[in-house]
Amino acid sequence: MIQAAFPAGFRFLPEYFNRQAQRALMDAVLAARETAPFYRPSMPRTGQPLSVTMTNFGPLGWVTDKEKGYRYEASHPETGAPWPDPPELLTTLWRDVADYPAPFEACLVNYYDGQSRMGLHVDWDEEATDAAVVSVSLGDKARFRIGGPARKGKTHSLIVSSGDVVVLGGDARRCYHGVDRIYPGTSTLVPGGGRINLTLRRVSVPR
Repeated sequence: MIQAAFPAGFRFLPEYFNRQAQRALMDAVLAARETAPFYRPSMPRTGQPLSVTMTNFGPLGWVTDKEKGYRYEASHPETGAPWPDPPELLTTLWRDVADYPAPFEACLVNYYDGQSRMGLHVDWDEEATDAAVVSVSLGDKARFRIGGPARKGKTHSLIVSSGDVVVLGGDARRCYHGVDRIYPGTSTLVPGGGRINLTLRRVSVPR
């Protein structure tokens, strides 16, 4: 992959996590389901369900529904329980690659089955838009696509595999991106198949 073809601030770190670390992260996700089960959120206004199911780690979690839209909340919308603490592997990852003077506050956990997609969007629900977004892939391969600050601009794509990390900082933080294909059966990490994506975000500006 030629990173020069991608927006400034975009970083692709293939095989950042080895198989042992991937298993440890997967175990943390499975344990988190006990208090923060995966659920299927809905789009603002239309109420259309997303094609992914999700949960969160951290003091805050990203949620969405028809009534209140996109936002961050301190508790699970269905159980009312606080989100579980993130695994240390993610804390270390953020410290090593985010180049930000404060820890991440939310880790969105998305589960993709073979038919799931994530349309082009910009992560812009945070106050701390100067902080990078750090994304970890676990399980099946996926085609990640990123464009520019205009939704209909030219895009580039790459295949992300289990253990890969993508960092959206600088100009890339304002760029549209998404996942337009999952490749079922390309990994045995996720029980029953599929892909897990962990997205680390700083929500508030440090004070």
